[in-house]
Parts: sequence; C-alpha cells; structure tokens
Amino acid sequence: MTAQAGAILNTSSVWDAVDWRTIEDNVRRLQARIVKAVQQKKWNKVKALQHLLTHSASGKLLAVRRVTVNDGRKTPGVDGELWDTPHKKLQGVISLTARGYRPMPLRRIYIPKANGKLRPLGIPTMRDRAMQALYLLALDPVAETTADQNSYGFRHGRSCADAIEQCFTSLCHKNPSWVLEGDIKGCFDNISHQWLLDNVPLNKAILHKWLKSGYLEKQVFYDTISGTPQGGIISPALSNITLDGLERRLREVFPVRKRLRAWSSGASTFDPLCGRLHHHRTLRGVAENDGEAAGRILLG
Repeated sequence: MTAQAGAILNTSSVWDAVDWRTIEDNVRRLQARIVKAVQQKKWNKVKALQHLLTHSASGKLLAVRRVTVNDGRKTPGVDGELWDTPHKKLQGVISLTARGYRPMPLRRIYIPKANGKLRPLGIPTMRDRAMQALYLLALDPVAETTADQNSYGFRHGRSCADAIEQCFTSLCHKNPSWVLEGDIKGCFDNISHQWLLDNVPLNKAILHKWLKSGYLEKQVFYDTISGTPQGGIISPALSNITLDGLERRLREVFPVRKRLRAWSSGASTFDPLCGRLHHHRTLRGVAENDGEAAGRILLG
C-alpha cells in the first residue's frame, strides 16, 4: 500500500501491507519543504505545509506506527484502550482528525527517581499520543532548524556521546576560563502555557487543548495551569523550543576572550559554553518561561 501526502486513506487496506518506505519518503519530502520555508522565514508557507502534513494519510500512518511500536504501547491512558491489532491501528489512523478533536485527561502515575523522590508522569490515551506524534512530525523540522547550535537533549541525530565530544573540544585547551553547570527545577512542569501558545509555531487550537487537558489522579480530576506533561510525545520538543536562546544569551554575557582564541589550533576555537547539556546531561534543566528567562536563572 502507498499513500501520497494529502491523499485520502483507503480504509479497506490491510495494515500489514503498508509500504512504509514510501510513507516515510512522503513525510520526509514535506518536512524538507518546511525546513526550507523556515530558513527563508516564510512563516505562512510553513503553516500551510504543516497543515498539509498533519492532514495527510502518510503522516497519520507514520504517527500511529510510532505509538504502537514504542516502549509505551502497552501502557493505556484513562480510557484503558490499546491499539494492539492491525484493525485497531487502522481505526486509529481514521480517528486522527482535527475537527471536533478533544483530548482526554492524562493518567497520572509516579516513577522513582535516582535521588529517591518520585517523578510524576502524565499518560495520554492512545489517540492523544498519536495526535501528538502527528503534529510533532510538523513541528520537528521547525524546532531542528531554529535550535541552538550546542543543544543535544532530545535532538534527532544527536546523543550523549556528541555532547561529551563537544565538551572535550571546548575544554582540551589550556586553562579554560570557566565551566557552567545549571539545574533548573520544575523541568516540564513550570513552562508557561501562554508563552508556548505565543511562540510555538503549531496549530494553536490543538496545542491549547493539550495544555489544558488536565489529569486524573485516584479518580479525581485536576486542571493543568502550567507546564507540559512528562510522558507526552511532543513535550521534549516543546521544552527544547522554550530553551532556545539560552546559548545566545550566555554568549552575550560571557563573550569569548581574544587571548583564548590565540590558543586555538586549526579550525576550532575555544568555546566556553561546552554545549548546552540539559535533560540528564551535564547541564540539566528546562526553562520555566523562555530561553532568556533560563539565562537569567542560570546567571543568577
């Protein structure tokens, strides 16, 4: 089975017959067009391409596949449903429509942290997870294009090994002037909803519904007034967008000294930031409001 971007899905097709290579190519081409539009700062075109991707059969198929093969596929939300058969997966693809969409509350659970405390997780339903995965396909090209140069947490094609390599490159010079380590409390829980709605280039109505969906804990409903849930597929991208600008702010306050540049050999120069290593990296943290706010917090 093949599906062109924007095509109408043939509901009689069998899930196991889907040509995933063609599906991935269709989505990748649209994402490449989004990247080019962002680089040219054509934001109306970015919005149009995002709409095309989130309404395409290819995007919907890829989103459902992601949430049905990852580690959380056996963890249900508040509705108790799992998409564990080809029929349910195909029905899930059909259900991914923006018209009339209303996310269900998150299921609140707690997992132990290394320090003995408990970390709250919000578990969306399968449909809400798939919707987030679908819109993440449209948001990722923007987030990756506008991200800070030395951002490594939750980035495509980057890992902890890349962050370590950047630290080595930055610190291998003689007498580096300073090393900054920061840990901003609250992580995902305190990001401003209004800031996200004002600054994240995504469908505002859908984003607002996710942020305000609330959560259930011991059968009691609680409103969500800030933050994006840990456990949401799109949450890492939202937190990275919130942090973007931190590196620029630090460079403005702590510029590279000329005498340190003289110690450089070849193409590399001393970089006092040694990368922005957040989310369980050397420099950990998620901004509570925006990148510049994070800079102010880290700089005291």
